[in-house]
Amino acid sequence: MIAPINRLARLFRHVLLTQDWHPAGHTSFASSHPGKVPFETVQLAYGSQILWPDHCVQGTIGAEIARELQIPHAQLVIRKGYDPAIDSYSGFIEADRQTPTGLSGYLKERGFRRLFCTGLRRISASPGRLSMRKTRGSIPSSSRTPVAP
Repeated sequence: MIAPINRLARLFRHVLLTQDWHPAGHTSFASSHPGKVPFETVQLAYGSQILWPDHCVQGTIGAEIARELQIPHAQLVIRKGYDPAIDSYSGFIEADRQTPTGLSGYLKERGFRRLFCTGLRRISASPGRLSMRKTRGSIPSSSRTPVAP
């Protein structure tokens, strides 16, 4: 999975990364809900939440961007999921559908009008969301994988 991403990234002058960056005890972790196990759902203030195994905990090896990624020209890393009470699936907005990550503002400020997305996950997660007004985007088929818990 990483080799195609490295190849794709070399084709672009402007590259950015997103990174899950959860605090310990994040509300999306099953371990934060006594009696619950990964992939069960709970209701939170912003709606239904799938519970995940603990992952991408700030300051741990599991939160590091994959060392095999060879993208030294990446210009920005957007950390998401850092609020202990809100999960994040999108690079643009947190799961409460109100809290922006800053990515939209960055792209607008830089004048980008077209976006290509790819990605990798260390655990199963819901499909990423590509949603930004006035931005066209695509996800190269060579870098997509199906996701299922």
